[in-house]
Amino acid sequence: MELFNFDKEIHETGGLRLVSDNKDPQSSPTVEKQFVNFMFFRVNPDWRKLNTETKRIFKSEFQSVYHRFSEDFLLFSYSLVGFDSKADLMFWRIGHSLDLIQEMTSKLYRTNLGSYLETADNYLSVTKRMMFIERDDKPNSEDRYHIKAGEKKYLFVYPCGKYSEWYKKSGEERDALVEENFMVGKKFPNIKIHMTHSFGFSEKEYLICFETDEPKDFLALAEELRETTASKFTLSGMPIYTCRQRTLMECLDALG
Repeated sequence: MELFNFDKEIHETGGLRLVSDNKDPQSSPTVEKQFVNFMFFRVNPDWRKLNTETKRIFKSEFQSVYHRFSEDFLLFSYSLVGFDSKADLMFWRIGHSLDLIQEMTSKLYRTNLGSYLETADNYLSVTKRMMFIERDDKPNSEDRYHIKAGEKKYLFVYPCGKYSEWYKKSGEERDALVEENFMVGKKFPNIKIHMTHSFGFSEKEYLICFETDEPKDFLALAEELRETTASKFTLSGMPIYTCRQRTLMECLDALG
């Protein structure tokens, strides 16, 4: 996934780098021009009234359907229980087919557990090539077209829209403002920032997500980004979701 959509070649970046080196680069998939989906669910309170054995059977059925698509997507599950009142569960799916996103969703909804789930939010976007990656001569190192997602415990998802004044600026001016944000992000090497493009799929322009093992660092980054010039062109009132990566069954158990 892309960090910032700055169409600069490697020699123009001055050695800038935001993503970390891969420990297992052989497993890194090619991600240019992939579809990305963040789907948030909340559970009906009636779910918690079911007896333990019924819930166990329903969760097992749901898990079986979910894992059938593990070869089709980069697929990650997150729990929001205790963090957010809008949603309890989120799936992060990265793949090449919109049809498979729809097929997986419809099959999950047709399960018994699925009848207790409703969509809280659903964001669709597309990747472009990664920017600001310095040249690295190490074999199989992370490059413009390969990155690893889902490496950290916490994920903060931020849909982002821009005021019309943003588009009155030239491409060079917008690039300079994005680069200012990039330089702030570079101060937090333990936070991986992904940016995908959603204009055309929804009223949002971008979907930005932040991966980290330490939520306090994200709060510090968010405070600094709020002071940048680019932030003045960002629509307020967008939801920010705090998500904790768990196995699917851990996420389902957390539903109660």
